[in-house]
Order: sequence, then structure tokens, then C-alpha cells
Amino acid sequence: MTPAPSSPDPESGRPVGPATGRRRVPAVPVLDIGRLDDVRPGSLLVAMPALTDPTFAGTVVYVLDHSDNGTLGVVLGRPSQVEIRDVLPGWCDLAVSPGVFHVGGPCETDTALCLATSPVVVADGEGPLRKVAGDVYLVDLDSDPDDLQTELSGLRVFAGYAGWSPGQLAGEIAEGAWACVPGRPHDVLSEASGPELWRAVMGRQTGRLAVLSTAPADPSVN
Repeated sequence: MTPAPSSPDPESGRPVGPATGRRRVPAVPVLDIGRLDDVRPGSLLVAMPALTDPTFAGTVVYVLDHSDNGTLGVVLGRPSQVEIRDVLPGWCDLAVSPGVFHVGGPCETDTALCLATSPVVVADGEGPLRKVAGDVYLVDLDSDPDDLQTELSGLRVFAGYAGWSPGQLAGEIAEGAWACVPGRPHDVLSEASGPELWRAVMGRQTGRLAVLSTAPADPSVN
């Protein structure tokens, strides 16, 4: 895997076909897991037990863009073995631990996408930072990292992303494959990975979603 030092625009480059496989009809009671209207930049898509596709089972996806053209996000908590310093040496000092590429999804895995948090208010559309939600920004990796030393509180680089074509995510939410919950800026930079991150996100929810935090993140481990 050789990620290219450039950030894809969330408004383009979506996959023309489904990013996920077919899945079974939910075998668990229907939960209040949010609606498609709840999906927005900065929200989280949390995989439910009904989602058995190994690509997304037990995952948490941070939503970058959602419109009539489809949905774009990155899978959180999937570190790879590729060191940032080996591919993008100028950015490694700004990256949080572990300083490796995270697998953002199955689409265009040879493309690098960078997310960062910034404690300062950055005007949208000006400079190398593009606001996603709250304190989270997309970073243009073609820019000079030295110019952002004082503006960023940490960043993470992802290889690839997850994408849904128009109408696809709505169908998956209706099937009970995903819960849509509010995200927090620190979710993007969390050191938790895999089941640990899934349980942490579920554990801060209420009602039956919170109860599910004690279940296996990936139903295949049952």
C-alpha cells in the first residue's frame, strides 16, 4: 500500500457501486438507532449485530459528508503497519500515537486522507484546512505541515474511505445494520481500536444501545 500525499474531496470520488456486501435481515429486536436524517458530518455510524459483512462488522465510521449524492466517511480504530514517517515524513510529528496509517475503508486504499483537530476557529474554504464538524478538519496533505504546527492539536492519516451511493445507506439503516449517534472530536484521534472503540462509543449511549455495549462488537466471535 502506497498512499498518495493528497486528500480526496468528500464531494467527489464516491464509489459507483455498493461499498458493503449483502447482509442478513436483523435477528434482534428493532432498536431506536436513529434515522437517516440524523446522518450528518461529524456523526458516527456504529455497526449493529445485524451487520455481518466482515469489512464493516464491529466498526465505527466517522461521517465526513452526507448529501443527495451519497455518504462518505472513514472507519475509525483500524491501525495498519505502515508508518506515516515512511510515506509522509513531514507530517509524522503532528500525528497522534500510533503514528501509522489507519485503514479508513475499502475504497481507494492507495489514497491518503488526513483528519485533524484544531482548537482555533479556521475560516472554512481558506487555507489547507476544511471544516468537517466542530473542531475536526480535513487537512490538505499537499500543504506545508510547518504552517500548521500551532493550529493543530493532533492529526491522523487514513488510507482509503467508506462510501455509500444514493439510497444505499438508507436501506442499510432500515435493515438495522447501523446506528447513527453523535460523534465527538476526540473519537477521530482516539487510541482505542476495534472492539474497544466500539464499546466505548456504545457505552456512552442510552437505553438498549448502551446495553449492547456489553455484547461482542463483531458477531462472528460468538
